[in-house]
Amino acid sequence: MSRPNNRRQAAALSYNPDSAGAPVVKAKGKGLIADKIIQSAKENNIPIQEDPGLVELLGQLEINEAIPEDLYQAVAEVFAFVYRLDRHLDK
Repeated sequence: MSRPNNRRQAAALSYNPDSAGAPVVKAKGKGLIADKIIQSAKENNIPIQEDPGLVELLGQLEINEAIPEDLYQAVAEVFAFVYRLDRHLDK
């Protein structure tokens, strides 16, 4: 039996580049909820990046809460990954 802190975790972010706001946590969860978030992302061709440390921090935020400034750098790296992936797939 796995310990609860070893369960898979997931967080989904939303970002509107036309707004002045920071990315927002749209979904988060552990275990079965995390599996459903990941499954939904895959079904909708949404890129997934695994970063256990970041998802742990994002999991402490509330749904629809903007990420705090101290997470901007880490989240910017995720969005850069997604951007590079999108550019690669468009070719």
